[in-house]
Amino acid sequence: MKIVYGPVQSWRLGRSLGVDALGGGRKCCTFDCTYCQLGPTPHGPVLCDAWVDPAALAEELRATRHVRVDYVTFSGLGEPTLASNLGYLIQVVREFRTTPVAILTNASLLNAPSVQAALQFADYVIAKLDAADEEVLLRVNRPRIPCSLAEIIQGICTFRQGVTGRLALQIMFVAANAAQAEALAALARWLRLEEVKLNTSLQPSPTPPLARPEMGAIARMFDGLHVVQVYEAAPVTAVPLDRAETRSRRPEWDDVQATISR
Repeated sequence: MKIVYGPVQSWRLGRSLGVDALGGGRKCCTFDCTYCQLGPTPHGPVLCDAWVDPAALAEELRATRHVRVDYVTFSGLGEPTLASNLGYLIQVVREFRTTPVAILTNASLLNAPSVQAALQFADYVIAKLDAADEEVLLRVNRPRIPCSLAEIIQGICTFRQGVTGRLALQIMFVAANAAQAEALAALARWLRLEEVKLNTSLQPSPTPPLARPEMGAIARMFDGLHVVQVYEAAPVTAVPLDRAETRSRRPEWDDVQATISR
């Protein structure tokens, strides 16, 4: 199992079977977020490519047809929209699963027509927005490609107009952007998406999470929106088929400590 991993316990999606459209090699992302549980994004050019052979994905999906999950989720070792064959890979999933397909994206490439076309094959897209101004975008998300906050917001707006499935906004709150909660709530209202997911780094991460009372206060600023908050999410259980492959995408605490100490 080099492409499919899990199932994992997802506070957003329940029991989730992961698909790594980046092929299970090293991390490849358009951002280098301070809180990323996968550690720093390696230096070098960030390019779109087709890392996963659809036939190999089909073989792994065939072997995991017996696994009961709530979602099949494209995430893995970086930004899934960097996979130039993402739309085709989603269609391969549909050959073996009636389970809804979700995509977790940092929204940095949503302006690209090819990305928008690929994501139309998904049932649920969760797009990230962690900053209300350029300074926080640079400090928290640290883009590895030319990418402005205005372009990210424009990409979400453009995609929203044509999306056929569900579209949610996710915000990761850490100390560096907590003061922007009110501004981010205003952006969420303006974007008019179906749901807002408020996260903090409860999973192993280089950045400590905000406490439950802090996240509760932040959630109240999003009053009037359909909000799901990480501390309030219903717990689920999941046992991964291959712990090592799952751990490479969903690190445990000692993995993160080793990354920090390097």
